[in-house]
Amino acid sequence: MSGAATTSAEQKATPEFRQIMGHPAPLWMLFMTEFWERFAFYGIRWALVLYIVAQFYGGSGAGQADANLTYGSYLALVYAGAVFGGYIADRVIGYQRSILVGAAFMVLGLFAITVPNPDIFKLGLATIIVGNGMFKPNISTMVGQLYGIHDTRRDSGFTIFYMGINGGGFIAPILTGILAERLSSQTGVPAYKTVFFAAGIGMILSLIWFQIGRRGLKGIGAATGPLASPARIIGVIVGALVVIPGVYFLLQMGAEKLQGILTVLFLALAAMLVVEGVRNGKVARDKVIAMMIIFFFNVMFWCFFEQAGSSFTFLAENIVRRDFGGWIFPTGWFQSVNTLAIIVCAPLVAAVWVWMGSANPSIPRKFGLGLIFNGLAFVLLWYALKFLVGPDSKIPFWTLFMVYVIQSIGELCLSPIGLSMVTKLAPTRLVGLGMGGWFLSTGIGNNLSGIFASIVSGEKGMTVESALSGYTFGFWALIGSGLLLFLIAPLIQKLMHGVK
Repeated sequence: MSGAATTSAEQKATPEFRQIMGHPAPLWMLFMTEFWERFAFYGIRWALVLYIVAQFYGGSGAGQADANLTYGSYLALVYAGAVFGGYIADRVIGYQRSILVGAAFMVLGLFAITVPNPDIFKLGLATIIVGNGMFKPNISTMVGQLYGIHDTRRDSGFTIFYMGINGGGFIAPILTGILAERLSSQTGVPAYKTVFFAAGIGMILSLIWFQIGRRGLKGIGAATGPLASPARIIGVIVGALVVIPGVYFLLQMGAEKLQGILTVLFLALAAMLVVEGVRNGKVARDKVIAMMIIFFFNVMFWCFFEQAGSSFTFLAENIVRRDFGGWIFPTGWFQSVNTLAIIVCAPLVAAVWVWMGSANPSIPRKFGLGLIFNGLAFVLLWYALKFLVGPDSKIPFWTLFMVYVIQSIGELCLSPIGLSMVTKLAPTRLVGLGMGGWFLSTGIGNNLSGIFASIVSGEKGMTVESALSGYTFGFWALIGSGLLLFLIAPLIQKLMHGVK
């Protein structure tokens, strides 16, 4: 199919929507749905590693490594599940139904992890993983379907979407942190199950919001033809119930073995996308190859970015000076710094991309900027741990605060652009699977982040020395990857055949 024919078909397939602030009205419904899902995600994100250490290791630093590995594996499987969720939406029940079924399973999992039993806890995580796989890639794909393939507002729309969903991420750690502290048990251990319960309520709101608002999508993502069969929904629900014990087993096997499985899964997915690209001609093939190269650098970014929920949490708890005249800045509130920075900086970054016009950096170079900003955050950590450690063996509060801010700028250069990139480069028939590939590469990075964080924490818990060694390595890895991507950007852009 020629490029002109593809453009024409896509323009006809895009309904006319009422515009709000220059964008299709359903964009705002979708990001509010994701707002509440992100509330649930960030609501438990700050508490997971602390809960594992407190509940299952009696607060001993020896539990930090296992907590980091579990956290990394959980995030990895959350994103890996998007591969299957994309396929289910593409081929089985449609995007809208996938989102609704996935949200329902996430609600069940969030309430399950409130039970302080290690086996039920991991079974609850497995349920969240399965539900998120059907939810996460498909709502992002639907954002892309609101715009024609050459609509210049697409990148801006994804950035606005990304900004909106981080509102939930900003509120969640603050609200759940306050709840945990005020409802703490007599032993002094925060009532983490209150955190998990509040996240479950947030996910219920996400489900209700989408169910009410989906009629405004004018058929985008709706099941048609064989996909509309009620029997298919029942089949997906039964299949999810069968898969949950398998995901639980993957959580139990450990991050190192899981890494091998994720790598094989990614290679299989890459082969499927390449085969589909070859079938559609040289241009489609080259676009898939370009997408795969960028996926590799995406792994590098998230391997170190996701220290935010693992090793940075223990850094904040034990090595950052958080005392302000008797008031202790809660560890969990650091998670809100990232989302606050996204909310403040996202419109500025979106405006810069629009203002630059034809001089706008290419997609590969935006990714390179993301890696370099992430690396600069690790430079700051290296400096603080090398030169700013006080007599109390702690570093100043502002240093970790600014690390989150700098990482957030890198995230804005990379993550929303990545979502938009997949909708442009993936084969038309497998856009959902392509989005799943994006999340799988993110998942591989997250699993590696857990392995890296466990090394930083060591056998007995994080120290200034172990943190300095680990974060110095992170700096070199990120800066090196970013510079390499800048060098090969022209080659990747050539493979993208004009996609910007």
